[in-house]
Amino acid sequence: MSRARVTFTRNIGVSAVFGGLSFALSALTTPFLPRMPGWGIAFVDPVSIIWMTTYLIFGLTVGLTTSLIGTIGLMFFDPFTPIGPLMKLFATLPLIIALDLGMRTFGFKPYSGNSLRPLKRYVPLSLIGIVGRIVIMTMMNVALFLTIFSLNFAHINLLGVELSSWDAVIVVAILINAEQSIWDCAVPYLLSFSAELYDEFRFW
Repeated sequence: MSRARVTFTRNIGVSAVFGGLSFALSALTTPFLPRMPGWGIAFVDPVSIIWMTTYLIFGLTVGLTTSLIGTIGLMFFDPFTPIGPLMKLFATLPLIIALDLGMRTFGFKPYSGNSLRPLKRYVPLSLIGIVGRIVIMTMMNVALFLTIFSLNFAHINLLGVELSSWDAVIVVAILINAEQSIWDCAVPYLLSFSAELYDEFRFW
C-alpha cells in the first residue's frame, strides 16, 4: 500500500473517531449550555476544544474534517440549528487557519504540530487567530440582527451597566468570542503538549 493511501486511510480513521467524540460531547452538553435569550449565542461551548486539539495533534486535514463532522453533529442538538453550528464552525476556523498559515508563512521547520510547541510561536499566532475570529464573528452577528434576529433580544447587564441594541450585539460578540478563544487555544495546547498527547501519537 502506498504511503499516500496509508496517510489517507489513517486521516479518515482518526477523523471518524474524534468526529464521533465531538458528536457525543455535543449530545451531552449542547442542550444545556447557557445562552443569550432569543439570540442563541452560548457563553461557553467545549466542543471546539476537540476540533482544535485534533488539529494540533493530527494536522490540518484531520482538524478540518473533525470540525466538519462536529458541525454536522451539532445540527442534531443545537436549538438554533443551522445558524448555531455554522457560527461555531466559522468561529473556530480562524484559529486553525492562523496557526497553520503562520507556520507556512514564517517557514517553521518541520511543518508539524511540534513546531507550535514553543509558546513564543503559539501565543502570537493564536492572538492573530483570535483577532480574526472576533472581527469575523462580530460582523456575522451584526448581519444576523440585520436580517433574522430582533434587536429586542439584544440586551445585557454587564457589571451593572445596561447595554442594549447594537451596543449589546457588538460588546457581547466581542467578549464571548474572546473568552471562548482562550479556552479553544489554552486547553488544546495543554492537552497536546503539557499532557504529551502529541508525543504519544507523533502523527505529523
